[in-house]
Amino acid sequence: MTRKIVVIGAGPGLGNAVARRFGKEGYEVVLVSRSQESLDAYKKEFEELRIPASAYAADVTDIKGYDEAIDRIHADHGDPDVVVYNVGITSFDEEPLTAEDVMRHFAADVAGAYETIQKFATPGFAENQGSVILTGGGFAESPYPGFVALSMDKAALRNLALEKNQELADRGIYVGTVMVCGTIGGDEHFAADNIAEAFWALNDTRDTYEVKYQ
Repeated sequence: MTRKIVVIGAGPGLGNAVARRFGKEGYEVVLVSRSQESLDAYKKEFEELRIPASAYAADVTDIKGYDEAIDRIHADHGDPDVVVYNVGITSFDEEPLTAEDVMRHFAADVAGAYETIQKFATPGFAENQGSVILTGGGFAESPYPGFVALSMDKAALRNLALEKNQELADRGIYVGTVMVCGTIGGDEHFAADNIAEAFWALNDTRDTYEVKYQ
């Protein structure tokens, strides 16, 4: 049976790079992002690489709509083998940063990741020895002025990965995080395709809940 990876937060950077990396190993790819127009273009790109791909438009901050999209994925594809949560608001903080802004950031950066784990951690996913990998960041340990919301959220995301790693291990479900300690695409080392190798390696070994790409 063909293995499947669901990438939440597909895009021309890291999301699609991770999908390509798994696709090269024979995985069928399921792409999720907010824009159907962009998804249609991504799907075409994967088909040109001869990687089977499907696409579902969803906004992770709209929990009801997001849940419905995951239900459609389950109906169409069954339980996947790997889920990658690659959603995050990585821009500078709003000026001034309000409590409403903080909550909006948290909804995308953390609450969406929590809902992803909750929805995909099914008995079928456990039977597949499924993995959920979250895209973390160095701000989790080294917060930086101007990125207050992102720093708080990456710290929360890291803790979520650790807690769920412990909670779900007995069911055969792996949860981990790749902490990207630099700017994606900032130089050759931080090229998205290179970072994607860390996701592949972490899923392959599953011997720690966290890998720092630095």
